[in-house]
Amino acid sequence: MQYATTESRTSLRATLRLLGLSAVGILIFFIPVTLQGKTSIPLDHMVGWLRTAMGETGAGWYAMAMILAGAVYPLISGQWRRSQTDRIFLLLKWLGVIAGALALTGMGPAALQTPDMLPFLFNKLVISVGLIVPLGSVFLAFLVGYGLLEAIGILVQKLMRPIWRTPGRSAIDAVASFVGSYSIGLLITNRVYGSGHYSAREAAIIATGFSTVSATFMIIVAKTLDLMDIWNQYFWLTLVITFVVTAITVRLPPLSRMDDGAEHREPVGEPGRRLALAWQNGLRVAEQASSLPRNVLENFRDGLVMTISILPTIMSVGLIGLLVAKYTPLFDWLGYLFYPATLVWGLEEGMALSRATASGLAEMFLPALLMAEADFVARFAAGVVCVSSVLFFSASIPCILATRIPLKVGTLVLIWFIRAFLSLLLAIPVAMMIAP
Repeated sequence: MQYATTESRTSLRATLRLLGLSAVGILIFFIPVTLQGKTSIPLDHMVGWLRTAMGETGAGWYAMAMILAGAVYPLISGQWRRSQTDRIFLLLKWLGVIAGALALTGMGPAALQTPDMLPFLFNKLVISVGLIVPLGSVFLAFLVGYGLLEAIGILVQKLMRPIWRTPGRSAIDAVASFVGSYSIGLLITNRVYGSGHYSAREAAIIATGFSTVSATFMIIVAKTLDLMDIWNQYFWLTLVITFVVTAITVRLPPLSRMDDGAEHREPVGEPGRRLALAWQNGLRVAEQASSLPRNVLENFRDGLVMTISILPTIMSVGLIGLLVAKYTPLFDWLGYLFYPATLVWGLEEGMALSRATASGLAEMFLPALLMAEADFVARFAAGVVCVSSVLFFSASIPCILATRIPLKVGTLVLIWFIRAFLSLLLAIPVAMMIAP
């Protein structure tokens, strides 16, 4: 009798965790709320309140402290010694410190202090990212820590192999990357590949097709492009387009020609039991998960580390990208490669969008920064491309190169081009259909 009571309490605890805590995560990230005349998701409201409480001066000094911490951290940890790539990024981080200091003080060349250069990059992007990533990581504990992702993974297992040519277990990788963080997704993928449960092609598909920026970063993109009024449409349509592009890309070279080794077949459960299995798996994970305070603390720590890792390179690579876009024809030349994808839809700002898309190879936020004043269709398409192209040199490409997955720089650039082109081709008509 005592055993049955204990078991029922355990089951109730797991159920409350799975349904209750996951529901809080869904509310924070996906349910629009109107407060003081502004309609947005609760996380965006919280960031707004926090920034107001800190004041512009306080928020600026906070962002500068995070940038400096990000430049110092590799020196303390010894991370800069691991590879030539890490040494290059250490240099970029310290360039980011210099750029941040110039932005904060208003000193330096007048060309850097124009409204569309350092001030825009620092005030609109760096401060926002510096606040939203740590705060968002706290609430990600609710969304990803208590069985919801694992339950979803079971439900979509049957789709993974025929559509994306990856094992069912990769569904968790895919959703965790999109909702949580590409770095977490790549960590999972690298571990599974190293243990022999993914082939080289499967690992490459997951790393280049699913491990994109997280929901918290997407909020910054949406805010920059003035898309928060349609946040849920933007988020879910971007997710669909990203996964459709991946389904096409896996059937094209270079991914289609990679070594697939022996296929890792998974046991297939009874069709009628899939929902029950998903529920049981979600409950099991919820029961075994860490306590909420510990989970929140771990997520917050990871969020801080991610914040200090990306802010310096966003500042340096972002500024370099903006300077290249403004003063050189490089993105004009690269933009011609994407122009057919905009021309076919007769987009008025097609060339500007093509140039912005090309800039995304340097830093994923650049298309949003360059198209912030464009019309709705171009802004929406730029917002989708920021996310769906997945690969960029300021963060995700170095992360992939640091794994065991056999992908070279040239291969990654080719995959980026294919993804960006297809993303444009799909995003523009979607934007036309939902345009106000």
